[in-house]
Amino acid sequence: MSQIVFGAGTSHSPLLALEPEMWVERARDDVRFTELQLEDGRIVDYAGLAEASGNRHAPVATLENFREQWSRANAALDRLAGDIANARLDLLVIIGDDQDELFKLEHMPALAIYYGDKVVMHPRGGDMPAWRKLASRGYGMDDAHEFAAAPQYARGLIEGLLERGVDIGSAAQVTDPVRAGFGHAFGFVHTRLLGQNQIPVVPVMLNTYFPPNVLRPWRCYDVGRILREVIEAMPDDLRVGVIASGGLSHFATDETLDRRVLDALRTGDAEPLRTLEPHRMRSGSSEILNWVMAGGVLEGLPNQWLEYIPVYRTPAGTGVGLGFTAWYP
Repeated sequence: MSQIVFGAGTSHSPLLALEPEMWVERARDDVRFTELQLEDGRIVDYAGLAEASGNRHAPVATLENFREQWSRANAALDRLAGDIANARLDLLVIIGDDQDELFKLEHMPALAIYYGDKVVMHPRGGDMPAWRKLASRGYGMDDAHEFAAAPQYARGLIEGLLERGVDIGSAAQVTDPVRAGFGHAFGFVHTRLLGQNQIPVVPVMLNTYFPPNVLRPWRCYDVGRILREVIEAMPDDLRVGVIASGGLSHFATDETLDRRVLDALRTGDAEPLRTLEPHRMRSGSSEILNWVMAGGVLEGLPNQWLEYIPVYRTPAGTGVGLGFTAWYP
């Protein structure tokens, strides 16, 4: 029987692949945002966010603070990478979202598992700012890459979910490696956290960005619970880890939302996660749903540590809530 022995959550913001000096360049781009979500669900442009916030984040939107936050974030990532290595995993289930990378709007499943032989990454072409080029390297999207998958195990998860009433999509091939391939949610885990410790992975792809077929928070959590049942019923005697990749709030940092999510994950309290307001799970903040599903999978496993860093890149409050956490016995 498979045993879940490790769990984690990690942000995968481009900031984590950049030196703090590049955070300043990223901030300059923020003023062009036209769709930023306020806590009450309203969508505004950068000027609207500045008006709503009163530009109160100016004292922390500084290079000096960015350097301190960069150090904290990378220390947390190093700790996560060490925890993964120490867990001696046979398999890692990655819960992430696809953003026009493997899937396109021609077909965007609400939930899918990949059961191909290899996880294929590819470079994204076209003109892009310097910070995005550097981030592509951190995501494993600077060149063609292949990572080990677990096709038979993935098929077993698909069949187990179907048996338990979860209708799930699937994919087995990357048919056009120039146009499509796995994206940053998965590449970041491979490049930053696994490194030389590459182990087979099962990508679980949750549509968070593209309405209308976005699972509600309660469904994400409940499917996570069912996924745990399926993993624990698998006949393979494997040590399994589960990691949520993405989030937390962005592109306007919402500390209240982030802390609500992280407190619930830390204490194992399902209801604050199941009752998250769908209107707050939009744009980048929608990646919180990956963490909600992981919370269902990891229910009952002790949370050992958590690091939260609310980054405000601009006085108006654009940025990201960086979160890192781990569960193990």
